[in-house]
Amino acid sequence: MSESTVPEVLALISESPLDAHAIEDFVAAPANGALVAFRGIVRDHDHGEAVDALDYRAHPDAQRFLEDCCRTVAAETGLRVAAAHRVGSLVVGDLALVAAVAAAHRAEAFAACERLVEEIKRTVPIWKRQHLADGETEWVGL
Repeated sequence: MSESTVPEVLALISESPLDAHAIEDFVAAPANGALVAFRGIVRDHDHGEAVDALDYRAHPDAQRFLEDCCRTVAAETGLRVAAAHRVGSLVVGDLALVAAVAAAHRAEAFAACERLVEEIKRTVPIWKRQHLADGETEWVGL
């Protein structure tokens, strides 16, 4: 697929709470019978340690990296894709990442969404500092 025919993408780094429905609505279209979204939610544990909260920090160019991820998957698949990542202080239960893809069929949508999330995790310079229940903190992804 040529660069000029790559579908429009949505990529957002935000300090505000994410609107998962808006991200999903961006990719929806009448021709799509499947919409797959991933919602990354702050959990209360990691590697056997209790987690109370997270601080997400992003490189100043993180928005561009996230856009690149979305454009890569859109170019590979011909599908509209969208992703948003939250930064700042989050607590257990907060939404940290939303990635969405819609396609005519479910297998295509599932594969593209998984590809998008893996690309984001691999290439977007966002790091998290975990606040553990024992009072310690640790950086993840540095």
